[in-house]
Amino acid sequence: MRHTSISSGNVARAAAIAVVLAMGAVACGPEGGDAENAGAGASGTPHEGGTLSVLNNEAQTTFDPARLYTSGGGNVPSLVFRTLTTRKRANGAEGTKVVPDLATDTGRPNADATVWTYTLKDGLKYEDGSPITTADIKYGIERSFAAELSGGAPYLRDWLVGGAQYQGPYKDGGKQLASIETPDAKTIVFHLNKPEGEFPFLATQTQFAPVPKARDNGTKYAEHPVSSGPYKVVKNENDGEHLVLERNPNWSEATDPERKAYPDSIDVRSGLDQAVINQRLSASQGPDAAAVTTDTNLGPAELAKVGSDKRLAARVGTGHFGYTNYIAFNPNVKPFDDPKVRQAIAYAVDRTSVVNAVGGSSLAEPATTFLPNQKAFGYTPYDLFPAGESGNAAKAKELLKEAGHADGLTVTLTHSNAKGGPKGPEVATALQDALKKAGITVKLQGLEGNDYNDTVASAKKEPGFFLRGWGADWPSGGPFLAPIFDGRQIVRDGANFNTGFLNDASVNSEIDEINKLTDLTAAAPRWGALDKRIGEQAVVVPLFHPVYKRLVGKDVKNVVISDWTGVLDISQVAVK
Repeated sequence: MRHTSISSGNVARAAAIAVVLAMGAVACGPEGGDAENAGAGASGTPHEGGTLSVLNNEAQTTFDPARLYTSGGGNVPSLVFRTLTTRKRANGAEGTKVVPDLATDTGRPNADATVWTYTLKDGLKYEDGSPITTADIKYGIERSFAAELSGGAPYLRDWLVGGAQYQGPYKDGGKQLASIETPDAKTIVFHLNKPEGEFPFLATQTQFAPVPKARDNGTKYAEHPVSSGPYKVVKNENDGEHLVLERNPNWSEATDPERKAYPDSIDVRSGLDQAVINQRLSASQGPDAAAVTTDTNLGPAELAKVGSDKRLAARVGTGHFGYTNYIAFNPNVKPFDDPKVRQAIAYAVDRTSVVNAVGGSSLAEPATTFLPNQKAFGYTPYDLFPAGESGNAAKAKELLKEAGHADGLTVTLTHSNAKGGPKGPEVATALQDALKKAGITVKLQGLEGNDYNDTVASAKKEPGFFLRGWGADWPSGGPFLAPIFDGRQIVRDGANFNTGFLNDASVNSEIDEINKLTDLTAAAPRWGALDKRIGEQAVVVPLFHPVYKRLVGKDVKNVVISDWTGVLDISQVAVK
């Protein structure tokens, strides 16, 4: 997925991502269950009716299923676009499961998981009442290959036979992708380059939403995409800055057990200051009583206010999205070519001060594994370079001496200049202070947003020692480990995520072997074991997993927060 927060698309990584708490803890809705103090809503029985307001910081841009980069189909997009499969709408770990959506099941693989077959449910219709067919799903996927509709998840180009060369349906006389077959209106078959046991997860992406070819008008399709979900777009101003959704009269609850669709309409306004969003949700005046946000967390100061107000505390939801913030090393830059130097830094970090730098234990949890601390990812606890709560300076000095740096050394840490962020100056300063105790003098190099992102993602410009983060496109170890540690995914002339340039044949081979498994329960512990094996090479130092805290308006009911997205699922919310 991505190197962004959950507010974006990985998880585009994207939004995502997106996409986060103590092992064993679960995501949950508003805390406390004090309905009286929470207001008229909170824990009451949900009913249909009313308008749900969504107050967001970032606009829902490019509202075209081909261009959206989401985790599990996204939040607002999932109200309009149904896909072959979708995420289970349930709290906590239960919500990490993939379930059927337009299809009757999550897919039927052949013996080696290189061919996947799906059958559509009966009675599926678009907003105009016309039937949804597999030809529409094939066309929706094909148009996502068009250069003018780029931006979605990259997997299809790699996974589908012929995908790497395909240019979409607008060129070459409308040439189709032969690796997607539709033998009849209800059957669709995918032919893959290699075994992919997690194909059902990929089928949750919006690229798997049906698009009627006759209604496709290219880049303008985003202005009024044809709905297959419970709501249709009736207004889209300034590329998603203001979206208005109303009920799709031809959506059938009987074919869609996941989405509840309680409100009659949904009004999404973006471009709002984050402090203003939280202030409006806190006050809950007028329409804001029936409001939520899908991209704005509570900060430390706001959490302090919540802690002293039971009425507000009862309206805070806690979520955990699979995301890890970490130190990245470039082994091609001295002295980080020496594993003992990397291990010394791993021993010296003070995770308590790092967690405090991003707001404290309510908003972050210390991490010693690269995989998030959730079962779905295959989390296997380990701490290969135990630093304790405040760092092990003595062990770090011992390793530095073995590496020929008995008198200490001086290094430069590159970070983002975004204050308060997970890769910002506060975290960098906390690390600087900790490493000083071990005899390591850290010079800080702060870079502005785009400059920082471009520098750390470039194989040619990548610094030796910098801050990074990663979230998964879906809750599994595969999309978490492979982009960062599979040597075949090193990109020399584009965005590179394998920052440690790890190209270990045994690691690459194990990734291939796990990807063959369609039994995801069996795959999970193997991802966990691989995570530990990779950790021994100390090409990254995990720091912390974020925790998301978000307010809802006082009349909002039925808050569901899964460990898949870590945020309130808008398809479950009621305001009556």
